This record gives sequence, C-alpha cells and structure tokens, in this order.
Amino acid sequence: MSDDVELPDLSADERKSGPALLTSDAPAEAEAKRSAQDLEAVFDVPVTVSAVLGKSAMEVSQLLKLGKGTIVELDRKVGEAIDIYVNDRLVARGEVVLVEERLGVTMTEIIKAGQS
Repeated sequence: MSDDVELPDLSADERKSGPALLTSDAPAEAEAKRSAQDLEAVFDVPVTVSAVLGKSAMEVSQLLKLGKGTIVELDRKVGEAIDIYVNDRLVARGEVVLVEERLGVTMTEIIKAGQS
C-alpha cells in the first residue's frame, strides 16, 4: 500500500491564476462524486465486521466446563469503548446501542493506520 498523494500539475498558466483546486471552477461536490464513482468497482466486495466487547483467556479444561448461564469475565469495564474490526483489522472504537430491539454499534473514534 502506498501513501503517495497525487498532486495537481501546476503549469505556468495555473501559477498565474492559482491552482484549479482553489478556484470555484472545480466544485468540491463534483470531485467527491467522481471519487465515489471510482470506488464503485469495490462496492460488492464482502468484508467481515466484528464488534469485540472484550476478551478472556482460559484453559481448555475451563472451556469444556462452560455451560448455559455461565458467566465469563471479560477484560473490559462497563461503559468502556468496544473495538470494531473490519477483516481482522482494528478500524474504530464505539459503543453498544439498542436499535429496534437489536444490538448495534455506534462509532465514536476512527483508528488511523499505525494507531491502536
């Protein structure tokens, strides 16, 4: 993955009037629509989204003793943010919410690459 950013070509004509990105000739909405259309090819690619409430480590013998009604202590406290993963990569933190009698997640923090 490359972090290269495509920069506009600043020819002699653009230096006189300023870059096209800073003028009203190229509205931001048109640029955003073009970018969204460029991503259309990946819209149908399936991804796995996981919301992790917490983790716990145990031995296999303890795991085999688990049954209905058993309480497993997690490494998180009540009210602490949960981790949101996309394809096993941490991308955000959020809170659990109730949406029409179903559990959901609202993102409260986006995790940038290299941050965790």
